Amino acid sequence: MIKAYAAFKAGSELQPFEYDPGPLRASDVEIKIEHCGICHSDLSMLNNEWGMSTYPLVPGHEIVGSIAAIGENAKHLSLNQKVGLGWHSGYCMTCDTCTTGDHNLCASAEQTIVNRHGGFADKIRAHAASVIPLPNEIDAQSAGPLFCGGITVFNPLIQFNIKPTDNVAVIGIGGLGHIALQFLKAWGCHVTAFTSSPSKKNDALAFGANMVLDPNNTQELNAASGQFDFILSTVNVKLDWNALINTLRPKGRLHFVGATLAPLDLSVFPLILRQRSISGSPVGSPTNIKKMLDFAVRHKITPNIETFHFSKANAAIARLASGQAKYRIILSHD
Repeated sequence: MIKAYAAFKAGSELQPFEYDPGPLRASDVEIKIEHCGICHSDLSMLNNEWGMSTYPLVPGHEIVGSIAAIGENAKHLSLNQKVGLGWHSGYCMTCDTCTTGDHNLCASAEQTIVNRHGGFADKIRAHAASVIPLPNEIDAQSAGPLFCGGITVFNPLIQFNIKPTDNVAVIGIGGLGHIALQFLKAWGCHVTAFTSSPSKKNDALAFGANMVLDPNNTQELNAASGQFDFILSTVNVKLDWNALINTLRPKGRLHFVGATLAPLDLSVFPLILRQRSISGSPVGSPTNIKKMLDFAVRHKITPNIETFHFSKANAAIARLASGQAKYRIILSHD
């Protein structure tokens, strides 16, 4: 039996919950969970904001632990090996996107907390291809958020060939944005942070921003007209996207990784006349997760975390919902 914490309806508190995962599939492994980060996506799923939650729902998809059992077709991993698991817990392994290395775009990918139970538990099962070994040099307690928040902001740097000479901006200095600033600074870019919270300005500079602007300040946006090669939006709120697009250089790109639910109200001519682009992306492939972990180790990049014991999961969820967390929350069995 796996012991977990689950919500039994939308918006309810977590309660102890047990379930039988059945026989271990040949291509799966079982992970003994040590730490699990809490992502805003967990909060969205708990509250059924995306309309795809099923209950009881065990959240948690930023998982770090050790291999406790191995299926017969998963021999590339070993017992007691330190590993991580993120948003995806399995792939079809046969479609074009999987066979060309874009597993994160697989239409049949299994999502760790969608129609299955996640990492607010003592153990979890997952397809071995989605389970990534941890580098020996990485801090296991703070590594969990890299498997969702970290790869979400790292993947676009590879996908769109961001160059060290690029002038880039990050919208939102929270769970995603504070990691993005660190990656982009280490990448070599000139980095601007967009935040409407004056209290986060010093933090943004400490995480690697060269300057900080307010996305709601018309004067500051006008002054930044035509400056950025790439803007990464990590927020889930509505902003003046036309004004932000105006800060892009010709052929610049506004890229969404934050799941804003409000429709984008966009003027087409600023895109056409200066050949600007708008795009979005989910997490990243296993290969890119490995690259991200190596990059994080090389440049000593770590998420800024607060820790709670698993038994305090409801308090941790409330802390995340308050918007006061700085900047990722970790549940630990220690």
